[in-house]
Amino acid sequence: MTPHDHPLDAESYIDILRDYPAIDNHAHPLLTEENRARLAFEGLASEAEGAALDDAVYTLPLAAARRDLVRLYGLPRHASWEDVKEHRSARAYDELCRLCFSKARTQCILIDDGLGGVNEMAEGFRWHDRYTASPTRRIVRVEVVAQVRNDLLVELFGAGGSPDARVLQTFSATLRALLEASAEDPSVAGFKSVVCYRTGLDVSAVPDPVAELLALRVSHESFRSRTSDGPLRLADKALNDLVVRVTLEVAAEHGIPVQFHTGLGDADITLTRASPAHLQPLIASNPRTTFVLLHGSYPYTREAGYLTAMYKNVYLDMGEVFPMLSGAGQESLIRQVLELTPTNKVMWSSDGHWWPESYYLGSFQARRALSSVLRDAVEADELTEDEAARVAKDILFHTANRVYRLGLEPQSLVPR
Repeated sequence: MTPHDHPLDAESYIDILRDYPAIDNHAHPLLTEENRARLAFEGLASEAEGAALDDAVYTLPLAAARRDLVRLYGLPRHASWEDVKEHRSARAYDELCRLCFSKARTQCILIDDGLGGVNEMAEGFRWHDRYTASPTRRIVRVEVVAQVRNDLLVELFGAGGSPDARVLQTFSATLRALLEASAEDPSVAGFKSVVCYRTGLDVSAVPDPVAELLALRVSHESFRSRTSDGPLRLADKALNDLVVRVTLEVAAEHGIPVQFHTGLGDADITLTRASPAHLQPLIASNPRTTFVLLHGSYPYTREAGYLTAMYKNVYLDMGEVFPMLSGAGQESLIRQVLELTPTNKVMWSSDGHWWPESYYLGSFQARRALSSVLRDAVEADELTEDEAARVAKDILFHTANRVYRLGLEPQSLVPR
């Protein structure tokens, strides 16, 4: 029996949410075995950094993560967070990865490998194929392409002299060519922008050559005064907006989605510019481009839901909130999503990163929270049992399969 043949009885959507294979539409690479202990494990359930991360152990999300990992590892019920860390440190890394991915029921991962630290600490995206039934695909982070690949700005600035309109045109044309090459790469499933982290989601839909040239000259001054040979970060709004507009054009031409980090993130984000509502003019002016709003846009979930309902080209991802929010918070977010968002435009992801447990918790907690919300919807006669089953399948697998044009068939991942 395949997942498509699953009988739709009174508990069928519950069974589906327990066992149905999932496409993880947004995640990041795992640490290498050599670096498995390099980062504080408390980051599993918190975006805080430095001293602020010390307080994560006092949050409900980390308490829930401890409880769920105790059950996953088969530890005594009252094992402490330190017991959890000691147990995972002593376990063979490959065994730990296989346990987490097997329990997560993840069939395919779409990996953004542009996260800072990946090159130094993490595995390549294809390495993850050993734990999934379908090949891993890449999500290309466009700001990294604009900054690092072929040292684009460094190469342009190295010619000497103050940048002029021709340099700006060369930057734009070269960026377009690099993005087109990525779009034509069969391993690439989509693009991602982190403009939310850089200068905010209030991206101008209209080019401003004067502001762009001024921004290029500011970047040139930063290049001239820098003391290291590292990548030149795009810090000016006009250039970041240009990168996003070029990305949207290339994505439309090649029919691939563009993910946007929205809402929930670390302290680098200016929260007031993290609402997806800022993207509305850009969405309206790019109807041929598919937008995927990441992380449920928390705490701006209702704004995201509005955009998915009003614009055909907008989809909503529910990643990272599992396990970053408490159980009640997770259910509240799902309920807000389903207030207005068409259910065929919702996708799940783990936002798994660094630790295999992040993939497991992202799946296990999402399935648990969604099960509770759908059960309430059925009991309230808002959904039939058959409709709840369809919603569960779409969120876990079929919507991502369609949006990213993966061409996959769901495979049974339940051990026999």
